[in-house]
Amino acid sequence: MQSDYLERILTARVYDVAQETPLEVALNLSTRLNNRLLLKREDMQSVFSFKLRGAYNKMAQLPWELLAQGVIAASAGNHAQGVALSARQLGTKAIIVMPVTTPQVKVEAVRARGAEVVLHGDTYDDAYSHARKLEQEKGLTFIHPFDDPDVIAGQGTIGMEILRQYQQPIHAIFVAIGGGGLISGIAAYVKRLRPEIKVIGVEPVDANAMQKSLQAGQRLRLSQVGLFADGVAVREVGEETFRLCQKYVDDIILVDTDATCAAIKDVFEDTRSILEPAGALAVAAAKTYVEQEQIQGQTLIAVACGANMNFDRLRFVAERAELGERREAIFAVTIPEKPGSLRQFCRCIGKRNLTEFNYRIADKNEAHIFVGVQIQNQADAARMVDGFELNGFKTLDLTDDELTKMHLRHMVGGHSLLARDELLYRFEFPERPGALMQFVDSMSPDWNISLFHYRNNGADYGRIVVGVQVPPHEMLEWQAFLDTLGYRYWDENQNPAYRLFLA
Repeated sequence: MQSDYLERILTARVYDVAQETPLEVALNLSTRLNNRLLLKREDMQSVFSFKLRGAYNKMAQLPWELLAQGVIAASAGNHAQGVALSARQLGTKAIIVMPVTTPQVKVEAVRARGAEVVLHGDTYDDAYSHARKLEQEKGLTFIHPFDDPDVIAGQGTIGMEILRQYQQPIHAIFVAIGGGGLISGIAAYVKRLRPEIKVIGVEPVDANAMQKSLQAGQRLRLSQVGLFADGVAVREVGEETFRLCQKYVDDIILVDTDATCAAIKDVFEDTRSILEPAGALAVAAAKTYVEQEQIQGQTLIAVACGANMNFDRLRFVAERAELGERREAIFAVTIPEKPGSLRQFCRCIGKRNLTEFNYRIADKNEAHIFVGVQIQNQADAARMVDGFELNGFKTLDLTDDELTKMHLRHMVGGHSLLARDELLYRFEFPERPGALMQFVDSMSPDWNISLFHYRNNGADYGRIVVGVQVPPHEMLEWQAFLDTLGYRYWDENQNPAYRLFLA
Protein backbone atom coordinates (compact mmCIF):
# COMPACT_ATOMS: atom_id res chain seq x y z
CA MET A 1 0.00 0.00 0.00
CA GLN A 2 3.04 2.30 0.42
CA SER A 3 3.59 2.77 -3.29
CA ASP A 4 -0.19 2.88 -3.79
CA TYR A 5 -0.54 5.94 -1.53
CA LEU A 6 2.55 7.57 -2.99
CA GLU A 7 1.02 7.26 -6.46
CA ARG A 8 -2.42 8.36 -5.23
CA ILE A 9 -0.96 11.49 -3.65
CA LEU A 10 1.26 12.37 -6.61
CA THR A 11 -1.73 12.11 -8.97
CA ALA A 12 -4.35 13.64 -6.65
CA ARG A 13 -6.61 16.25 -8.21
CA VAL A 14 -6.71 19.05 -5.68
CA TYR A 15 -5.37 22.17 -7.37
CA ASP A 16 -8.56 22.97 -9.27
CA VAL A 17 -9.86 24.30 -5.95
CA ALA A 18 -6.94 24.26 -3.49
CA GLN A 19 -3.84 26.41 -3.43
CA GLU A 20 -0.32 25.41 -2.44
CA THR A 21 -0.22 27.10 0.94
CA PRO A 22 2.93 28.79 2.26
CA LEU A 23 5.31 27.33 4.83
CA GLU A 24 6.08 30.30 7.07
CA VAL A 25 8.53 30.81 9.92
CA ALA A 26 6.85 31.72 13.22
CA LEU A 27 9.53 34.19 14.30
CA ASN A 28 8.37 34.97 17.83
CA LEU A 29 7.62 31.36 18.68
CA SER A 30 10.89 30.16 17.16
CA THR A 31 12.79 32.60 19.35
CA ARG A 32 10.94 31.55 22.49
CA LEU A 33 11.37 27.84 21.76
CA ASN A 34 15.02 28.04 20.63
CA ASN A 35 14.00 26.00 17.59
CA ARG A 36 12.88 26.88 14.07
CA LEU A 37 9.08 26.49 13.96
CA LEU A 38 7.41 26.58 10.55
CA LEU A 39 3.65 26.87 10.06
CA LYS A 40 1.99 25.11 7.12
CA ARG A 41 -0.76 27.65 6.50
CA GLU A 42 -3.78 25.54 5.53
CA ASP A 43 -5.91 28.18 7.23
CA MET A 44 -5.28 30.28 4.11
CA GLN A 45 -7.34 28.01 1.81
CA SER A 46 -10.49 29.57 0.37
CA VAL A 47 -12.61 27.63 2.89
CA PHE A 48 -10.08 28.37 5.67
CA SER A 49 -9.28 24.66 6.07
CA PHE A 50 -7.42 21.76 4.42
CA LYS A 51 -10.66 19.79 4.04
CA LEU A 52 -11.39 20.80 0.45
CA ARG A 53 -8.31 18.86 -0.73
CA GLY A 54 -9.67 15.45 0.21
CA ALA A 55 -13.29 16.24 -0.63
CA TYR A 56 -12.45 17.48 -4.12
CA ASN A 57 -10.03 14.64 -4.88
CA LYS A 58 -12.67 12.07 -3.93
CA MET A 59 -15.39 13.74 -5.97
CA ALA A 60 -13.15 14.34 -8.98
CA GLN A 61 -12.35 10.60 -9.09
CA LEU A 62 -16.04 9.58 -9.22
CA PRO A 63 -17.47 8.22 -12.49
CA TRP A 64 -19.52 10.92 -14.19
CA GLU A 65 -22.81 9.03 -13.83
CA LEU A 66 -22.39 8.90 -10.03
CA LEU A 67 -21.22 12.49 -9.78
CA ALA A 68 -24.19 13.68 -11.82
CA GLN A 69 -26.63 12.14 -9.33
CA GLY A 70 -25.18 14.27 -6.55
CA VAL A 71 -23.24 13.80 -3.32
CA ILE A 72 -24.04 13.91 0.37
CA ALA A 73 -21.93 14.43 3.48
CA ALA A 74 -22.30 14.82 7.22
CA SER A 75 -20.31 17.56 8.89
CA ALA A 76 -20.48 20.31 11.48
CA GLY A 77 -18.10 22.62 9.64
CA ASN A 78 -14.96 22.37 7.53
CA HIS A 79 -15.70 19.17 5.58
CA ALA A 80 -19.13 20.57 4.75
CA GLN A 81 -17.61 23.67 3.13
CA GLY A 82 -15.09 21.56 1.22
CA VAL A 83 -17.80 19.31 -0.22
CA ALA A 84 -20.04 22.28 -1.05
CA LEU A 85 -17.27 24.14 -2.87
CA SER A 86 -16.15 21.00 -4.72
CA ALA A 87 -19.72 20.23 -5.85
CA ARG A 88 -20.11 23.73 -7.27
CA GLN A 89 -16.77 23.44 -9.05
CA LEU A 90 -17.70 20.05 -10.54
CA GLY A 91 -21.23 21.13 -11.51
CA THR A 92 -23.22 18.77 -9.28
CA LYS A 93 -25.54 19.09 -6.30
CA ALA A 94 -24.56 18.50 -2.67
CA ILE A 95 -26.62 17.84 0.45
CA ILE A 96 -24.90 18.45 3.77
CA VAL A 97 -26.45 17.06 6.96
CA MET A 98 -25.40 19.14 9.95
CA PRO A 99 -26.33 18.83 13.65
CA VAL A 100 -28.93 21.35 14.81
CA THR A 101 -26.30 22.58 17.30
CA THR A 102 -24.09 23.86 14.45
CA PRO A 103 -23.50 27.64 14.78
CA GLN A 104 -25.50 29.63 12.26
CA VAL A 105 -22.34 31.18 10.77
CA LYS A 106 -21.19 27.73 9.63
CA VAL A 107 -24.62 26.79 8.26
CA GLU A 108 -24.76 29.99 6.22
CA ALA A 109 -21.21 29.47 4.94
CA VAL A 110 -22.21 26.08 3.52
CA ARG A 111 -25.39 27.44 1.96
CA ALA A 112 -23.43 30.31 0.44
CA ARG A 113 -21.38 27.76 -1.48
CA GLY A 114 -24.49 26.33 -3.09
CA ALA A 115 -25.17 23.23 -0.98
CA GLU A 116 -28.51 22.20 0.50
CA VAL A 117 -28.30 22.01 4.29
CA VAL A 118 -30.35 19.51 6.30
CA LEU A 119 -30.26 20.04 10.07
CA HIS A 120 -30.67 16.82 12.05
CA GLY A 121 -29.78 15.67 15.58
CA ASP A 122 -27.62 17.13 18.32
CA THR A 123 -24.34 15.42 17.41
CA TYR A 124 -22.22 14.47 14.42
CA ASP A 125 -23.21 10.84 14.94
CA ASP A 126 -26.88 11.79 14.57
CA ALA A 127 -26.14 13.74 11.39
CA TYR A 128 -23.99 10.92 10.01
CA SER A 129 -26.73 8.30 10.50
CA HIS A 130 -29.30 10.52 8.80
CA ALA A 131 -26.94 11.24 5.90
CA ARG A 132 -26.40 7.53 5.26
CA LYS A 133 -30.17 7.06 5.24
CA LEU A 134 -30.65 9.88 2.71
CA GLU A 135 -27.81 8.43 0.63
CA GLN A 136 -29.85 5.28 0.05
CA GLU A 137 -33.17 7.04 -0.39
CA LYS A 138 -31.93 9.58 -2.94
CA GLY A 139 -29.26 7.55 -4.75
CA LEU A 140 -26.45 9.92 -3.75
CA THR A 141 -22.74 9.23 -3.17
CA PHE A 142 -21.52 9.69 0.41
CA ILE A 143 -18.29 11.67 0.77
CA HIS A 144 -16.63 10.47 3.97
CA PRO A 145 -14.72 13.13 5.91
CA PHE A 146 -11.67 10.94 6.55
CA ASP A 147 -11.97 7.16 6.06
CA ASP A 148 -11.52 6.96 2.29
CA PRO A 149 -8.29 6.42 0.29
CA ASP A 150 -9.02 9.25 -2.13
CA VAL A 151 -9.81 11.65 0.73
CA ILE A 152 -6.62 10.57 2.52
CA ALA A 153 -4.59 11.06 -0.67
CA GLY A 154 -6.02 14.55 -1.13
CA GLN A 155 -4.91 15.53 2.36
CA GLY A 156 -1.55 13.87 1.69
CA THR A 157 -0.71 16.55 -0.86
CA ILE A 158 0.11 18.73 2.15
CA GLY A 159 3.00 16.38 2.97
CA MET A 160 4.12 16.54 -0.66
CA GLU A 161 4.17 20.34 -0.51
CA ILE A 162 6.08 20.42 2.79
CA LEU A 163 8.92 18.26 1.49
CA ARG A 164 9.13 20.29 -1.71
CA GLN A 165 9.05 23.61 0.13
CA TYR A 166 11.64 22.72 2.79
CA GLN A 167 14.40 20.37 1.64
CA GLN A 168 16.69 20.81 4.66
CA PRO A 169 16.60 18.51 7.73
CA ILE A 170 13.24 18.39 9.54
CA HIS A 171 13.06 16.96 13.05
CA ALA A 172 9.27 16.51 13.31
CA ILE A 173 5.94 17.38 11.73
CA PHE A 174 2.97 17.90 14.07
CA VAL A 175 -0.54 17.15 12.79
CA ALA A 176 -3.96 17.35 14.47
CA ILE A 177 -6.01 14.14 14.54
CA GLY A 178 -9.79 13.90 14.36
CA GLY A 179 -10.75 10.89 12.31
CA GLY A 180 -7.17 10.57 11.09
CA GLY A 181 -7.40 11.47 7.39
CA LEU A 182 -4.99 14.41 7.51
CA ILE A 183 -2.18 12.71 9.43
CA SER A 184 -2.60 9.46 7.48
CA GLY A 185 -2.07 11.19 4.15
CA ILE A 186 0.85 13.30 5.35
CA ALA A 187 2.54 10.38 7.12
CA ALA A 188 2.12 7.96 4.19
CA TYR A 189 3.94 10.40 1.90
CA VAL A 190 6.61 11.69 4.31
CA LYS A 191 7.61 8.27 5.65
CA ARG A 192 8.02 6.93 2.12
CA LEU A 193 10.48 9.66 1.09
CA ARG A 194 11.94 10.94 4.37
CA PRO A 195 11.50 8.18 6.99
CA GLU A 196 13.83 9.95 9.43
CA ILE A 197 11.27 12.73 9.95
CA LYS A 198 9.05 12.14 12.97
CA VAL A 199 5.32 12.44 12.31
CA ILE A 200 3.59 13.27 15.58
CA GLY A 201 -0.17 13.36 16.01
CA VAL A 202 -2.02 15.71 18.33
CA GLU A 203 -5.36 15.22 20.09
CA PRO A 204 -7.24 17.05 22.84
CA VAL A 205 -7.06 15.30 26.20
CA ASP A 206 -10.83 14.77 26.08
CA ALA A 207 -11.06 13.58 22.44
CA ASN A 208 -8.20 11.11 22.09
CA ALA A 209 -9.80 8.28 20.11
CA MET A 210 -6.66 7.59 18.05
CA GLN A 211 -4.31 7.48 21.02
CA LYS A 212 -6.53 5.04 22.90
CA SER A 213 -7.03 2.91 19.79
CA LEU A 214 -3.28 2.68 19.11
CA GLN A 215 -2.63 1.76 22.74
CA ALA A 216 -5.29 -0.98 22.58
CA GLY A 217 -4.17 -2.28 19.19
CA GLN A 218 -7.70 -1.93 17.83
CA ARG A 219 -10.20 0.83 17.13
CA LEU A 220 -12.03 1.97 20.24
CA ARG A 221 -15.13 4.14 20.34
CA LEU A 222 -15.22 6.91 22.94
CA SER A 223 -18.47 7.23 24.86
CA GLN A 224 -18.05 11.03 24.94
CA VAL A 225 -15.76 13.64 23.43
CA GLY A 226 -14.91 17.19 24.43
CA LEU A 227 -16.33 19.81 22.11
CA PHE A 228 -13.97 22.77 22.42
CA ALA A 229 -11.83 21.66 19.46
CA ASP A 230 -14.94 20.72 17.50
CA GLY A 231 -12.99 20.10 14.30
CA VAL A 232 -11.42 16.98 15.83
CA ALA A 233 -14.29 15.90 18.11
CA VAL A 234 -14.54 12.36 16.70
CA ARG A 235 -15.62 9.37 18.79
CA GLU A 236 -14.17 6.69 16.51
CA VAL A 237 -11.31 6.96 14.03
CA GLY A 238 -11.48 5.42 10.57
CA GLU A 239 -10.55 1.85 9.77
CA GLU A 240 -8.06 2.80 7.05
CA THR A 241 -6.72 5.80 8.97
CA PHE A 242 -6.13 3.61 12.02
CA ARG A 243 -4.16 1.14 9.88
CA LEU A 244 -2.00 3.91 8.43
CA CYS A 245 -1.40 5.55 11.81
CA GLN A 246 -0.33 2.20 13.26
CA LYS A 247 2.20 1.94 10.47
CA TYR A 248 3.53 5.47 10.15
CA VAL A 249 2.82 7.72 13.16
CA ASP A 250 5.68 7.98 15.66
CA ASP A 251 3.84 9.37 18.66
CA ILE A 252 0.73 11.21 19.82
CA ILE A 253 0.74 14.21 22.14
CA LEU A 254 -2.34 15.26 24.10
CA VAL A 255 -2.99 18.95 24.84
CA ASP A 256 -5.61 20.59 27.01
CA THR A 257 -7.91 23.53 26.37
CA ASP A 258 -5.66 26.11 28.01
CA ALA A 259 -2.63 25.04 25.95
CA THR A 260 -4.76 25.24 22.80
CA CYS A 261 -5.92 28.76 23.65
CA ALA A 262 -2.32 29.80 24.29
CA ALA A 263 -1.34 28.41 20.87
CA ILE A 264 -4.12 30.42 19.19
CA LYS A 265 -2.67 33.54 20.81
CA ASP A 266 0.88 32.57 19.80
CA VAL A 267 -0.07 32.22 16.14
CA PHE A 268 -1.99 35.50 16.22
CA GLU A 269 1.05 37.32 17.59
CA ASP A 270 3.22 35.86 14.79
CA THR A 271 0.81 36.08 11.84
CA ARG A 272 -2.14 38.28 12.92
CA SER A 273 -4.36 35.33 11.91
CA ILE A 274 -6.75 33.55 14.26
CA LEU A 275 -6.83 29.76 14.11
CA GLU A 276 -9.75 27.67 15.29
CA PRO A 277 -8.97 25.37 18.24
CA ALA A 278 -8.41 22.28 16.06
CA GLY A 279 -6.17 24.37 13.81
CA ALA A 280 -3.92 25.35 16.71
CA LEU A 281 -3.46 21.86 18.19
CA ALA A 282 -0.25 21.21 16.24
CA VAL A 283 1.34 24.42 17.53
CA ALA A 284 0.40 23.54 21.12
CA ALA A 285 1.94 20.09 20.69
CA ALA A 286 5.16 21.49 19.23
CA LYS A 287 5.56 23.66 22.33
CA THR A 288 4.87 20.69 24.60
CA TYR A 289 7.34 18.52 22.67
CA VAL A 290 10.15 21.08 22.97
CA GLU A 291 9.56 21.34 26.72
CA GLN A 292 9.49 17.57 27.20
CA GLU A 293 12.42 16.68 24.95
CA GLN A 294 14.55 19.75 25.75
CA ILE A 295 15.67 20.05 22.13
CA GLN A 296 17.32 23.12 20.61
CA GLY A 297 18.25 24.23 17.11
CA GLN A 298 15.88 21.81 15.35
CA THR A 299 13.32 22.48 12.62
CA LEU A 300 9.73 21.67 13.56
CA ILE A 301 6.67 22.00 11.34
CA ALA A 302 3.12 22.50 12.63
CA VAL A 303 0.18 22.13 10.26
CA ALA A 304 -2.17 25.06 10.95
CA CYS A 305 -5.13 23.15 9.59
CA GLY A 306 -8.10 25.49 10.03
CA ALA A 307 -9.37 28.95 10.90
CA ASN A 308 -13.16 28.63 11.06
CA MET A 309 -13.39 30.33 14.43
CA ASN A 310 -16.63 31.62 15.95
CA PHE A 311 -16.08 35.25 16.90
CA ASP A 312 -17.94 34.86 20.20
CA ARG A 313 -15.50 32.16 21.27
CA LEU A 314 -12.61 34.63 21.28
CA ARG A 315 -13.63 35.88 24.72
CA PHE A 316 -13.10 32.43 26.18
CA VAL A 317 -9.84 31.95 24.27
CA ALA A 318 -8.45 35.26 25.54
CA GLU A 319 -9.31 34.40 29.13
CA ARG A 320 -7.73 30.97 29.02
CA ALA A 321 -4.64 31.82 26.95
CA GLU A 322 -2.88 33.38 29.94
CA LEU A 323 -3.38 30.16 31.89
CA GLY A 324 -2.25 28.05 28.96
CA GLU A 325 0.94 30.09 28.68
CA ARG A 326 1.51 29.74 32.41
CA ARG A 327 1.40 33.53 32.65
CA GLU A 328 -1.29 33.52 35.36
CA ALA A 329 -1.60 31.52 38.56
CA ILE A 330 -4.72 31.27 40.72
CA PHE A 331 -4.45 30.72 44.47
CA ALA A 332 -6.72 30.37 47.46
CA VAL A 333 -4.83 31.75 50.44
CA THR A 334 -6.03 31.55 54.05
CA ILE A 335 -4.82 34.33 56.37
CA PRO A 336 -5.72 35.26 59.95
CA GLU A 337 -8.73 37.54 60.23
CA LYS A 338 -6.89 40.27 62.15
CA PRO A 339 -5.43 43.72 61.42
CA GLY A 340 -2.16 43.65 59.47
CA SER A 341 -2.68 40.24 57.85
CA LEU A 342 -3.81 41.63 54.51
CA ARG A 343 -0.82 43.99 54.39
CA GLN A 344 1.51 41.07 55.07
CA PHE A 345 -0.22 39.05 52.35
CA CYS A 346 0.28 41.87 49.83
CA ARG A 347 3.97 42.06 50.70
CA CYS A 348 4.24 38.36 49.70
CA ILE A 349 2.85 39.22 46.28
CA GLY A 350 5.38 42.02 45.86
CA LYS A 351 5.39 43.92 42.56
CA ARG A 352 3.63 41.21 40.53
CA ASN A 353 0.51 42.26 38.64
CA LEU A 354 -2.77 41.04 40.07
CA THR A 355 -5.35 39.69 37.62
CA GLU A 356 -8.04 39.03 40.22
CA PHE A 357 -8.60 39.58 43.92
CA ASN A 358 -11.69 38.43 45.80
CA TYR A 359 -12.31 38.59 49.51
CA ARG A 360 -15.41 38.56 51.68
CA ILE A 361 -15.55 38.41 55.45
CA ALA A 362 -17.13 35.12 56.46
CA ASP A 363 -15.40 33.90 59.61
CA LYS A 364 -14.14 35.63 62.75
CA ASN A 365 -10.87 33.69 62.78
CA GLU A 366 -9.83 33.16 59.16
CA ALA A 367 -10.08 35.04 55.86
CA HIS A 368 -10.07 33.19 52.53
CA ILE A 369 -8.62 35.21 49.67
CA PHE A 370 -9.05 34.25 46.01
CA VAL A 371 -6.25 35.81 43.98
CA GLY A 372 -4.99 35.68 40.39
CA VAL A 373 -1.41 36.78 39.73
CA GLN A 374 0.64 37.23 36.56
CA ILE A 375 3.70 34.97 36.65
CA GLN A 376 6.73 34.28 34.46
CA ASN A 377 6.53 30.48 34.53
CA GLN A 378 5.58 27.52 36.73
CA ALA A 379 8.70 27.95 38.85
CA ASP A 380 7.57 31.50 39.66
CA ALA A 381 4.21 30.15 40.87
CA ALA A 382 5.98 27.60 43.07
CA ARG A 383 8.08 30.37 44.61
CA MET A 384 4.91 32.29 45.43
CA VAL A 385 3.40 29.28 47.19
CA ASP A 386 6.60 28.88 49.21
CA GLY A 387 6.49 32.56 50.15
CA PHE A 388 2.89 32.35 51.36
CA GLU A 389 3.58 29.21 53.39
CA LEU A 390 6.71 30.74 54.99
CA ASN A 391 4.48 33.55 56.28
CA GLY A 392 2.11 31.01 57.80
CA PHE A 393 -0.56 31.39 55.10
CA LYS A 394 -2.12 28.09 54.03
CA THR A 395 -2.19 28.12 50.21
CA LEU A 396 -4.05 26.11 47.59
CA ASP A 397 -2.87 26.34 43.94
CA LEU A 398 -6.03 26.31 41.81
CA THR A 399 -4.41 27.14 38.45
CA ASP A 400 -5.31 23.77 36.90
CA ASP A 401 -8.71 23.33 38.52
CA GLU A 402 -11.48 23.45 35.89
CA LEU A 403 -14.28 24.38 38.31
CA THR A 404 -12.24 27.33 39.52
CA LYS A 405 -11.29 28.59 36.06
CA MET A 406 -14.75 28.26 34.56
CA HIS A 407 -17.06 29.20 37.42
CA LEU A 408 -15.70 29.86 40.90
CA ARG A 409 -13.55 32.81 39.95
CA HIS A 410 -16.78 34.60 39.00
CA MET A 411 -18.75 33.71 42.13
CA VAL A 412 -16.37 33.46 45.09
CA GLY A 413 -17.67 34.22 48.58
CA GLY A 414 -20.98 32.38 48.65
CA HIS A 415 -21.14 30.33 51.88
CA SER A 416 -24.72 29.73 53.03
CA LEU A 417 -26.06 28.16 56.20
CA LEU A 418 -29.26 27.43 54.29
CA ALA A 419 -27.67 25.06 51.77
CA ARG A 420 -28.16 21.81 53.68
CA ASP A 421 -27.83 18.51 51.78
CA GLU A 422 -26.27 20.39 48.85
CA LEU A 423 -24.66 18.46 45.98
CA LEU A 424 -22.44 20.31 43.52
CA TYR A 425 -22.07 19.14 39.92
CA ARG A 426 -20.76 20.57 36.66
CA PHE A 427 -22.63 19.81 33.45
CA GLU A 428 -21.87 20.27 29.75
CA PHE A 429 -24.66 20.36 27.19
CA PRO A 430 -25.18 21.34 23.53
CA GLU A 431 -25.64 25.09 23.20
CA ARG A 432 -29.03 25.18 21.50
CA PRO A 433 -32.45 26.65 22.34
CA GLY A 434 -34.21 24.69 25.07
CA ALA A 435 -31.19 22.74 26.32
CA LEU A 436 -31.05 24.56 29.65
CA MET A 437 -34.82 24.22 30.12
CA GLN A 438 -34.59 20.50 29.33
CA PHE A 439 -32.08 20.18 32.15
CA VAL A 440 -34.24 21.98 34.68
CA ASP A 441 -37.45 20.22 33.63
CA SER A 442 -35.91 16.77 33.98
CA MET A 443 -35.14 17.29 37.68
CA SER A 444 -37.45 16.27 40.48
CA PRO A 445 -39.57 19.24 41.58
CA ASP A 446 -38.78 18.28 45.18
CA TRP A 447 -35.08 19.13 44.75
CA ASN A 448 -34.22 22.73 45.47
CA ILE A 449 -31.53 24.43 43.38
CA SER A 450 -29.32 26.16 45.91
CA LEU A 451 -26.61 27.37 43.52
CA PHE A 452 -26.58 27.92 39.78
CA HIS A 453 -23.95 29.46 37.53
CA TYR A 454 -24.05 29.52 33.75
CA ARG A 455 -21.84 31.51 31.46
CA ASN A 456 -22.03 31.61 27.69
CA ASN A 457 -18.41 31.43 26.56
CA GLY A 458 -19.01 31.50 22.84
CA ALA A 459 -18.48 27.76 22.33
CA ASP A 460 -20.82 25.27 20.67
CA TYR A 461 -21.72 23.92 24.09
CA GLY A 462 -22.79 25.39 27.42
CA ARG A 463 -21.35 24.70 30.84
CA ILE A 464 -23.09 25.15 34.15
CA VAL A 465 -22.39 24.45 37.78
CA VAL A 466 -25.40 23.56 39.93
CA GLY A 467 -25.93 23.09 43.63
CA VAL A 468 -28.96 20.91 44.33
CA GLN A 469 -30.40 20.05 47.74
CA VAL A 470 -31.08 16.32 47.61
CA PRO A 471 -32.09 14.53 50.85
CA PRO A 472 -29.81 11.56 51.64
CA HIS A 473 -32.64 9.05 51.19
CA GLU A 474 -33.14 10.23 47.58
CA MET A 475 -29.58 9.61 46.36
CA LEU A 476 -30.67 6.64 44.20
CA GLU A 477 -33.15 8.90 42.40
CA TRP A 478 -30.41 11.51 41.93
CA GLN A 479 -28.07 8.95 40.37
CA ALA A 480 -30.86 7.78 38.07
CA PHE A 481 -31.37 11.40 36.99
CA LEU A 482 -27.65 11.69 36.14
CA ASP A 483 -27.64 8.41 34.23
CA THR A 484 -30.62 9.31 32.02
CA LEU A 485 -29.89 13.01 31.47
CA GLY A 486 -27.50 12.42 28.57
CA TYR A 487 -25.19 15.34 29.40
CA ARG A 488 -21.55 15.06 30.47
CA TYR A 489 -21.18 15.77 34.19
CA TRP A 490 -18.59 15.98 36.94
CA ASP A 491 -19.09 15.47 40.69
CA GLU A 492 -17.45 18.45 42.42
CA ASN A 493 -18.55 17.79 45.98
CA GLN A 494 -15.02 17.08 47.19
CA ASN A 495 -13.43 19.88 45.20
CA PRO A 496 -11.25 21.82 47.69
CA ALA A 497 -12.11 25.19 46.15
CA TYR A 498 -15.83 24.46 46.58
CA ARG A 499 -15.31 23.42 50.20
CA LEU A 500 -13.36 26.60 50.87
CA PHE A 501 -15.53 29.23 49.19
CA LEU A 502 -19.06 27.94 48.64
CA ALA A 503 -20.00 24.89 50.72
